[in-house]
Amino acid sequence: MPHLENTVLCRESQVSTLQSLFGERHHFSFPSIFIYGHTASGKTYVTQTLLKTLELPHVFVNCVECFTLRLLLEQILNKLNHLSSSENRCSTHITCETFNDFVRLFKQVTKAESLKDQTVYIVLDKAEYLRDMEANLLPGFLRLQELTDRNVTVLFLSEIVWEKFRPNTGCFEPFVLYFPDYSIGNLQKILSHDHPPEYSADFYAAYINILLGVFYTVCRDLKELRHLAVLNFPKYCEPVVKGEANERDTRKLWRNIEPHLKKAMQTVYLREISSSQWEKLQKDDTDPAQLKGLSAYTHVELPYYSKFILIAAYLASYNPARTDKRFFLKHHGKIKKTNFLKKHEKTSNHLLGPKPFPLDRLLAILYSIVDSRVAPTANIFSQCG
Repeated sequence: MPHLENTVLCRESQVSTLQSLFGERHHFSFPSIFIYGHTASGKTYVTQTLLKTLELPHVFVNCVECFTLRLLLEQILNKLNHLSSSENRCSTHITCETFNDFVRLFKQVTKAESLKDQTVYIVLDKAEYLRDMEANLLPGFLRLQELTDRNVTVLFLSEIVWEKFRPNTGCFEPFVLYFPDYSIGNLQKILSHDHPPEYSADFYAAYINILLGVFYTVCRDLKELRHLAVLNFPKYCEPVVKGEANERDTRKLWRNIEPHLKKAMQTVYLREISSSQWEKLQKDDTDPAQLKGLSAYTHVELPYYSKFILIAAYLASYNPARTDKRFFLKHHGKIKKTNFLKKHEKTSNHLLGPKPFPLDRLLAILYSIVDSRVAPTANIFSQCG
């Protein structure tokens, strides 16, 4: 589809796979599809755009917002009820307590003429949060087509691989689809597609090339790069607006934007100042140290899990592996007291210096010292590195 190719860039393979899985509107589709990939790899955007463009009946639910079983099930049912009753514009609120009630109510809602002879799609974004809910929820959604005897497909969108989801008791295996990270060429093409109409495409593409040359090594998040591109573009084209240079004077344009990109490098991913404050900072050429709130000039606050990873690394490097059971398990059994110590153990471990340790041990200590359950995402592993 030409319209789809223009709106969804650099994801032709994934779009083609999903279209073949969806098939015709009246065909039974695959019961469940598991889509995974890193943050900002296009999972949600591609899925939503494809369903809207093909005008397929679907409900989209974010599992972060629906953090309890009741909220999640009621959200799905009420959105489906709204789809089925869109003609008469009136629908009552449905309440649902258990998954058994959900199956029964789902059959009733999908009896409507508008949903009768076509596949209904349920999209669960941030699906990794389902693991913290009732044990029967994930297997139930995987077999929803069988349980309800309806033409329904459940799509799970997650940053975690399927192997981390699979229950120990076994379950129906979904179709697994991977969204890889965007390459620098993909990012160049996607960001260049957003060029303002008052400037030529080549001029904006040259700006994106400079931006990626500076930020690609430290940031590959499409959303963040798009934000940075919009924020710094007025400063890049300032010499052109003032008449001091034309669109082809790349050297002069680079000299003008370079110091401002260096300032932006110090606040990548940080939202301590608003976009309007940043624009004012650029216009006034204010020293960033005078602007309260910039961590690069006051103090650096580590991410939440990085603090615990640092503590876990310290404990793993200074404590022998045989003491982990005693320190980090609640029910470790009886400990035999012995007066015998090896010669090198009489010396303080701090005087001997830190010792190497495997990654598995670091993660085991991390999971034991953090109160909440830690999902083993790529974000955690990148911080461990």
